[in-house]
Amino acid sequence: MLNRWSCVSERNPKELDELGMCSINLSGQSVGCIDTRDFIADKLRDLQFPSHKLCFEVTETAAITNLECAVELIAGLHQYGCRFALDDFGSGLSSFAYLKNLKVDFVKIDGVFVRDMLNSESNRATVKAINDVAKATGKRTIAEFVESENIAKELKGLGIEFGQGYHFDKPSPLVAKPYVVEQSA
Repeated sequence: MLNRWSCVSERNPKELDELGMCSINLSGQSVGCIDTRDFIADKLRDLQFPSHKLCFEVTETAAITNLECAVELIAGLHQYGCRFALDDFGSGLSSFAYLKNLKVDFVKIDGVFVRDMLNSESNRATVKAINDVAKATGKRTIAEFVESENIAKELKGLGIEFGQGYHFDKPSPLVAKPYVVEQSA
């Protein structure tokens, strides 16, 4: 993935300039591998891609399973200006406890709570609670599975800062059309 960024930045400087943030999912295996941080750091040094526009997504489960490695990976790549999102947050049993130890920039609220929050008071309450705790720990929030204007409005009313989902756009190649990686909810 990172190898492609040098050609994207050279051939499409306008798109790169307009890009707010590009999120890259890291597998649990990558999070647990001690060489991942050095591999990514080497690529960042070699590429002409602004690292502050990169946000690596780590699932809550991968972070918990490899907590020490995740903490080291996040700290090491923060030095380059990269950001991190804790993906699928809320699906683990001890989710809130990990927000203290993982110095991520964003918490992505698991779509299982978001997609049905208008019909389920417990899902809405869960989304609100995750947002409140994330804010209290200095993190910004992203809601997954935002599939309608009504959900987007409800999220905005709760103070959720960003949304991701088909309501905003469908996945497409970087240069195919103007795009938004994540938008305010």
